[in-house]
Amino acid sequence: MKKTLTLFFCIQLIGMSFAQNAFIKGIISDSKTKETIVGANVVVDNATGTATDIFGAYLFKMPAGKHKVEFKFVGYKSQIKNIDVKENDTIKQNVLLEPDSKTLDIVVVSAGKFEQKLSDVTVSMEVLKPSLIENKAVTSIDKAVDQVPGVNVIDGQANIRGGAGFSYGAGSRVLIMVDEMPMLTAHQGDAKWSFLPIENCEQVEVIKGASSALFGSSAMNGVINFRTGYAKDEPETKIIVSGGVYDKPKRKELVNWWGGANPTYSGLNFYHAEKLGQLDLVVGGCIFNNDGYRYADYEQRYRINTNLRYRFKKIEGLTAGVNVNFMDTKGSLFTIWANPDSGYYPTKGPTIAYVANRVNIDPYITYTSKGGGRHSLRNRFFRTEDLNSTNQSSNSEVYYSEYQYQKHYACNLTWTTGLVSNYSEVHSGDIYGTHYTTNAALFAQFDQKYDRLSLSLGLRGEYYKTDTIETRENINLFLDPSKPIAKQSKVKPVLRLGANYRLTPVTFLRASFGQGFRFPTIAERYIKTTAGGLDIYPNTTLTPESGWSSEIAIKQGVKLGSWKGFLDLSYFWTEYRNMMEFTFGHYGAITDHNLGFGFQSQNIGNTRIKGFEVSVLGEGKIGQVDITTLLGYTYIDPRQTDYDQAKDTVNTYSRNTTFDNLLKYRYRHNGKADVQFGYKNWGTGLSVRANSFMESVDGLFESEQFPGMKKYRQEHNTGDVIYDYRIAYQLNKTAKLAVVVNNILNREVMGRPADLQPPRTFIVQLTVKI
Repeated sequence: MKKTLTLFFCIQLIGMSFAQNAFIKGIISDSKTKETIVGANVVVDNATGTATDIFGAYLFKMPAGKHKVEFKFVGYKSQIKNIDVKENDTIKQNVLLEPDSKTLDIVVVSAGKFEQKLSDVTVSMEVLKPSLIENKAVTSIDKAVDQVPGVNVIDGQANIRGGAGFSYGAGSRVLIMVDEMPMLTAHQGDAKWSFLPIENCEQVEVIKGASSALFGSSAMNGVINFRTGYAKDEPETKIIVSGGVYDKPKRKELVNWWGGANPTYSGLNFYHAEKLGQLDLVVGGCIFNNDGYRYADYEQRYRINTNLRYRFKKIEGLTAGVNVNFMDTKGSLFTIWANPDSGYYPTKGPTIAYVANRVNIDPYITYTSKGGGRHSLRNRFFRTEDLNSTNQSSNSEVYYSEYQYQKHYACNLTWTTGLVSNYSEVHSGDIYGTHYTTNAALFAQFDQKYDRLSLSLGLRGEYYKTDTIETRENINLFLDPSKPIAKQSKVKPVLRLGANYRLTPVTFLRASFGQGFRFPTIAERYIKTTAGGLDIYPNTTLTPESGWSSEIAIKQGVKLGSWKGFLDLSYFWTEYRNMMEFTFGHYGAITDHNLGFGFQSQNIGNTRIKGFEVSVLGEGKIGQVDITTLLGYTYIDPRQTDYDQAKDTVNTYSRNTTFDNLLKYRYRHNGKADVQFGYKNWGTGLSVRANSFMESVDGLFESEQFPGMKKYRQEHNTGDVIYDYRIAYQLNKTAKLAVVVNNILNREVMGRPADLQPPRTFIVQLTVKI
């Protein structure tokens, strides 16, 4: 019997080897815009298939005969074609997919490194469209990110749902990415927001919650992925010219330094995208000059960038390219005010003057096989050079490489796996010293979609080394600090789980659990400097922090006329172990000129942040009016769970002394709203940002070293609300003129202590699109 079966299988294999094959190929496009669709699925006989490449083209080999072929993509209605192919024939089948109008059609890639409907992802996500960035007339992307519900950017430091406070420009628990690769500096581990090319922004995606399984260290509080664009079928040119003027402060006692003419700023952004045969070309740039609303706090910068992508004609599915961005900037750094009545003047003399240049070069190659597997090798060289007037200059370089393989199976399973290598160098004088960092990782994620259920599982192993200090972690996926460390590993394992269940066609339930970790940056461990009269000390014993976040949520689709949106309700719980925070204390030697007090990054202990969030995202028409909305309210309860007043040096001021364990520099209540209305040639919009009082800060800020601060905080203890208003008119098919008034009520707002925000600002912007 065994011999008979063996002979049978051999005959079958021989027959298959001589069987004649046929091919099906074509291009899949959007039926309305006629733009090609990248990553659309082609499923043959419900068993196998492929996906379109970056040009929307596909090619698939199959046995000769009759087949059922399904064409589908998230956000579109599927199409089924029955074909009959003969031996050695090639059938050309171009397909136009119609958008599915049941829910808001937003496609994201950051949640699983592939295209998904926003409603199908297993984590909380928000999306910023380039229209919002343009409508608000922002000059740096952080001003737009600060409009996202649950996200605050405090003095350049991004935090999501209270995951971070204020860290004096060192370290970030939110991973800032450009085109799915990290864009944090090697020395400080922070984001340089003005470096991101807002003139070439396809979309900004914000993941809320620990995402280290896919993205590694620094993604423990979430991810902000800035996606640049590529040339489309039609050439496009855009030029934006803007100018702004700062108004006088509302409070008469608040001295403004300019006296006569008010300070101004001006900027020019340009962008051109075009397909030149097999080459996709994008060129963009920016020129910006800002007098600043604070004394000697000016900025001048210019930026130039290009995206080049070549589509090989003779090798189908093969693409190579390079993205380059360069910026040169100079200005000064304002750290601490002199006093509340001189809030626009720095303390103890002039601010620090600086000159900086940054460049990233990103070569890549991508190949999509005929079987649908996608191989990509992406690389980034990121160099930062900082020169300043205090002789504390530094140079840092990052060399990043990531190989990724992704396969979409006919059973609706997507498998993503990859290898990451990240090497960096920091060269400086006394401020940091010279240090070398090596980082390597292996990751995999599985996303399975059934009829109504979507499941996600992610795993990652991470190795990290700074100089001679290596990863030393207990292999304990659930981060239970009560368990003894029996054996340490040089690899840090992390896990991510998620589920999304479609209860009705427009109702989605989701739950997720994700682990996060972050290694100390060079600045947090080794910085030694003085800023605004405050000494900042190194801490070479600083250890990595780790944690996890979980969430349960419901997303409800809403439709009013042609307006479609999502109402999202979520409850989240996050815990950190060995959290790193800058803390005021006695860290230096006592001398005749210095008492040794200052700030130092410390492992403050274990913390817990829980809360809930409500958000509304939508766009479309109600009657004859186009309406776009981004609304949200977030409540957090951030606590240090092992706080000990007898030994901890965290000094907290609050209106209620029971809040001593409240984490610093957080807003417990936070509300955001942006609504845009459009009618014929007119457009108008309103942005609102509201937050409660920042109850917990370092006690130093209310000491005699900062005269008037304690009284100022007592008098301004009800929180802040800022309103921005805009109106625009479409002059013709190519030109639009807009007027924007930020902080329209001219409220006096302080971000972190001793840092006043801009007064009312008037902006005029002209946009020309060809």
